Amino acid sequence: MTTYHTPALVPAASFDDDDFSYYYSFFHDPATAVLPDPQSHSALPLAMESTAKKRPRADDLSPSRLVALKPFASSSPPHAAGEEPQDAPPPPPLQPGQRRLWVKDRSRDWWDRYNHPDLPEDEFRRAFRMSRATFDFLCEELGSAVAKEDTALRAAIPVRQRVAVCVWRLATGEPLRLVSRRFGLGISTCHKLILEVCTAIRNVLMPRSLLWPGPSDAAAAAARFEGISGIPNVMGAMYTTHIPIIAPKIGIAAYFNRRHTERKQKASYTVTIQGVVDPDGVFTDVCIGWPGSMPDDQVLEKSALYQRANSGLLNHQWIVGGASYPLLDWVLVPYAQKNLTWAQHAFNEKIGEVQRVAKEAFTKLKARWGCLQKRTEVKLQDLPVFLGACCVLHNICEMRKEEMVPELRFELVDDEMVPENSLQSMSAMQARDSIAHNLLHHGLGGTAFL
Repeated sequence: MTTYHTPALVPAASFDDDDFSYYYSFFHDPATAVLPDPQSHSALPLAMESTAKKRPRADDLSPSRLVALKPFASSSPPHAAGEEPQDAPPPPPLQPGQRRLWVKDRSRDWWDRYNHPDLPEDEFRRAFRMSRATFDFLCEELGSAVAKEDTALRAAIPVRQRVAVCVWRLATGEPLRLVSRRFGLGISTCHKLILEVCTAIRNVLMPRSLLWPGPSDAAAAAARFEGISGIPNVMGAMYTTHIPIIAPKIGIAAYFNRRHTERKQKASYTVTIQGVVDPDGVFTDVCIGWPGSMPDDQVLEKSALYQRANSGLLNHQWIVGGASYPLLDWVLVPYAQKNLTWAQHAFNEKIGEVQRVAKEAFTKLKARWGCLQKRTEVKLQDLPVFLGACCVLHNICEMRKEEMVPELRFELVDDEMVPENSLQSMSAMQARDSIAHNLLHHGLGGTAFL
């Protein structure tokens, strides 16, 4: 089950349902960039440097700029303006009714090297956060959705390069101007490719890779979680993390994250990702895009998961959350008060084993997809698709047993604020006390709290 919430442009401290839309719900280093030589520009006068950035004139016959000829009824052959360099071959002659098309020369050496079959597997994995086999799987699955046809003017960008641009951007969070130089494409072209591939991931792969478990899968997950913690009927672990964004132009106060600002000593703006994972750390539900000033319990209340779980979706099973969530009929959280009993200490220790599964999943998510660690250039309205693609790719990598590159270490830090109304169900309180008693008196509680 997946819920996207399009980040709406909201007024400060306003979180009414009308301000947001329920976007989607489903139930079923690498080599450095090739940079231009700075000395080649430093010697140019300022006027010449600014002129060099302009589009070449039609009568500039430099063969390195010539790409194609296109018939044009009203055009006439341009006149030569200046002599050709001695070492350059003469340009092909223009015929009446034709004009020249010009494009900027860009090197694709970096991409040609990483696309070569002789590139070592470890180097490919470090660059794209996945094996070549998984990358090939992505290209095959997304090919029909992202492939374009050649035109009379130019050849279409291959599917592999399209997917690689997107995966590299998600994996590194590299600015588009550097992505452009690596792949030999224009900045606007890279931006368009990334959104197109992310959209294809949402439309093609998300319905198959990010699924709410059916009855048999839920029972299997509950058995595995019970083996981890001794707590019965747990089918998922829940966590909410924050993703940094550039300060929006409208509704800026809604996205201001006070706790992150205090920790980092500079203004921080975020959106949230709430996720539920299975025992393997694979996402079964995500809720994306609510403003960073909202506490975790409010994000939960806005999610489609909350609405459907209150309607009986979980069938008397638990989802484990941290102290920032309320205790509900279907949400099991640790004891938050002071002066705990031995049974309560034992319960908190064992429920922490389940919470750790969710935290490790989010740690891998942010470590593998570096774009989640820094403010992105993505527009606020495009963020749900962008972040959703990261969650889907995380699932694919986990399901295909992709190993994390050792140097991709990341420390997950999210503040857990106990909600004001943390106890919202008397029956859940009694059930939690019973579980805590059984854990302690059946020898399942451990002794770490002693």
